[in-house]
Order: sequence, then C-alpha cells, then structure tokens
Amino acid sequence: MKLLTALTTALLMTLTLPAWADASRDDAAATAQRSSGGRVLAVDKTDKGGRAVWRVKVVTPQGEVRVILVDVASGRPL
Repeated sequence: MKLLTALTTALLMTLTLPAWADASRDDAAATAQRSSGGRVLAVDKTDKGGRAVWRVKVVTPQGEVRVILVDVASGRPL
C-alpha cells in the first residue's frame, strides 16, 4: 500500500512539472506574435533588471520593427 501511495504521489508530481517550467524560446515567440500580430524575426535570452527575459524582435503588420520582452519565469510580456 505504501508503494502504491508513493507511486501515485510521484506520478501526480510529474504531471504538474510543466506548470513550474520556464517559458521556452518557442513559448516567448508565440507570446510576442500573439501580442503584436506580427512576424517574429529573432529571439534572444537576456537579463533586464536582474530578471531573465526573452527579447523577441517582431515586425508588425504595419512594417514597424518592435522588441517585446517576455518574462522567462511567467511567460508573460513585460
């Protein structure tokens, strides 16, 4: 019974791991594309004020080049 409980607990913990994972390069690109409506040109990881961020360069439908910062920890645009 203890083994079953331990295995169930381990399984449940592994199912929730992706929620704790940092945003990937592809996640950041998708977030920036959704928020700008444009096309992603480049994605680089950098540091802004002690916080890890993805720096995503996009070109908007109007032809403007913009840089969107996406928080690595949350995956949200800053």
